[in-house]
Amino acid sequence: MARRPAPHDPLHIAAATVAELHERLLGWYAVNGRDLPWRRTTDPYAVLVSEVMLQQTQAPRVIPRFAAFLAAYPRLENLAEAPLDDVLRLWKGLGYNTRARRLRDCAAAVVSAGAAAGGPAALPRSFEGLRKLPGIGPYTARAVLIFAHNDDLAAVDANVRRVLTHELGLPADLGDRELQKVAEAALPRGRSRDWHNALMDYGALVLTARATGIAPRTRQSAFEGSRRWYRSRLLQALLDGGPRRLDELAVTLDVTPAVAAELADLLAGDGLVRRDGDWVRVA
Repeated sequence: MARRPAPHDPLHIAAATVAELHERLLGWYAVNGRDLPWRRTTDPYAVLVSEVMLQQTQAPRVIPRFAAFLAAYPRLENLAEAPLDDVLRLWKGLGYNTRARRLRDCAAAVVSAGAAAGGPAALPRSFEGLRKLPGIGPYTARAVLIFAHNDDLAAVDANVRRVLTHELGLPADLGDRELQKVAEAALPRGRSRDWHNALMDYGALVLTARATGIAPRTRQSAFEGSRRWYRSRLLQALLDGGPRRLDELAVTLDVTPAVAAELADLLAGDGLVRRDGDWVRVA
């Protein structure tokens, strides 16, 4: 005998509830959706660039960087061949510089695979293929397939989680795996691109964390004065002035030489800089 779902079962959402949510949010999006530059293209590479830039970064900060980045590196091949220091200079202002390095590594891997196969460089068309590339996690792989190809997949970011939690009456502490199942069940087949844009805009403009009281799963710590802040300043000093000695970097950062060495080692571990004795340079 089949188990009858309990009323509070978060995986049991009435079809009528989902249909009403589709109609209301897609209708709202048709009138109120944001005009963002990455929504004007279905090129998988451009979509990937936007998705990596948008990780932990607000859309208004990404807009000018997205245009500048694609102007400098319009194709995967251009990015794959670019010196890391040039890529990082274009990335300035977005933070989390390892994303830039991984994006360049991803482009290089795709170009290399295309050359080995005797064909053009192109991002894989499957979730599994994308996941094998450097720096592409499950969310980013799904997002590329959704926004470039309109595939019937569900991608859950902070806005999507908040809207689904609020609109479907889900527990605020519902686990990621269960929430992913809900998102997949709520997906309007054939309209994945519009649906995710609608969810993200509704979460960003209407059902904000303040309006709903649904807090993000993770909170960013204060940046200024943090270890991440010092690492960013050290990297910027190298981008601005070229290779530097550790004692010079210590003076620039107003830290001890031991702390400067520790920061340089952390950046080296991220593949962003190289240490040659007391000298540090962009990798």
